Amino acid sequence: MTETLRVVAAGDHFVLPSLITSAIAEELREHPFTVSELTLGWPLEPFGPVAEVEEASDAEDELIEALRSSRSQVLVTQMGPVTEHVLTTCPDLRLVVVCRGGPVNVNLEAAKAHDVRVCFAPGRNAAATAEFTVGMMLAALRRIPQAHELLAGQGNWEAGAAYYTYEHSGLELEDLPVGLVGYGAVGSRVARVLCAFGARVMVYDPYVHGEIHGLRVATLDELLRRSQVITLHARLTAETRGLIGARELALLRPGAVVVNVARGPLLDEDALCDALESGQVSAAALDTYTHEPLPAASRLFGLTDRLVLTPHLGGASRSVAEKAARIAAEEVGRWARGDSLAHQLG
Repeated sequence: MTETLRVVAAGDHFVLPSLITSAIAEELREHPFTVSELTLGWPLEPFGPVAEVEEASDAEDELIEALRSSRSQVLVTQMGPVTEHVLTTCPDLRLVVVCRGGPVNVNLEAAKAHDVRVCFAPGRNAAATAEFTVGMMLAALRRIPQAHELLAGQGNWEAGAAYYTYEHSGLELEDLPVGLVGYGAVGSRVARVLCAFGARVMVYDPYVHGEIHGLRVATLDELLRRSQVITLHARLTAETRGLIGARELALLRPGAVVVNVARGPLLDEDALCDALESGQVSAAALDTYTHEPLPAASRLFGLTDRLVLTPHLGGASRSVAEKAARIAAEEVGRWARGDSLAHQLG
């Protein structure tokens, strides 16, 4: 008789434990299994350094208790802290599946030392982030949040109607030169949508070859000089940290618009504030920041008449949570059947 597979579904308020359980039940219809559900809170230090495994760090004891009491071989989680302590004290654990694009909450060296396989869920939020990027771009170009606040927040029709003047009205995407820094899973989707709007799309990505939607530009400087809008889609690495600073912003066309729904440290926030104050950049839309949560003393809060600010919501849609649970469950199914894992690290 096939051994019963024991799983801990350590979800949160986004990737619900019930979504993970339902996806596993669909995947393991012919394999006996049990699932122990656990709901973890949000991390105290979101998106912290990988080596420190900071995410949901206050939940370490809770996670250990769930794994040890059930003697589970598999953990499926979104932000649960899979630290060296967790791996050491849970000897039955053999597989960790993280419901996100990278296992930043897993101590990978310790997992390897304990012979624990680690998988993740790539591509689960590419469509959601691309759609959110275009929405943020439109909001910044047409001053939608500012007009909403004047009418809905202050009841001031006349002040809002000031945007129906040549001086204060925004830009439309048709025929607008838009530069994409990065052309991965998100950037390529944004490019297709912007082409449908009729924008003049340009792309800079030295690591992507083959056909693209838009015009390939050879250097970042050339892209910036030709763009009225730039949107960032690069991965955060040592090479790309601070990629867009004061020098780069000065290369943009006067009154340019900057959009960042990728990673906050790609963009120098102080340089952006300087450019907004000088008018070199007329508006910006940001979903990610150098420090998260955004500090109360941030200069950005003093420039909200020119900004669209959201708290890292680009990848948040119901479909993303459902996709993540399904991708994770498929990995669990492969492991249970002895098949090769599709998204294993290392």
